Amino acid sequence: MAQKVIKIGSSLGVTIPKKELSELNIIAGDEVEVAIKKKSSKAIKHEQLLKNLEGFMDTYDQDLKNLAKR
Repeated sequence: MAQKVIKIGSSLGVTIPKKELSELNIIAGDEVEVAIKKKSSKAIKHEQLLKNLEGFMDTYDQDLKNLAKR
């Protein structure tokens, strides 16, 4: 889940959508563990490029090996 960082007083924070709170049965005062990873468009583009490349390699593996032997 991606959430925007918002200003809360002099601090910054993120909110948890009501749907997730209900699904996980989280209430005020509960302790939760949070993993933080900055989302960047470059990282997403690189991940998509790698997925596309893996698909290409899977599809044309034998053809590429044959070309390499020439």
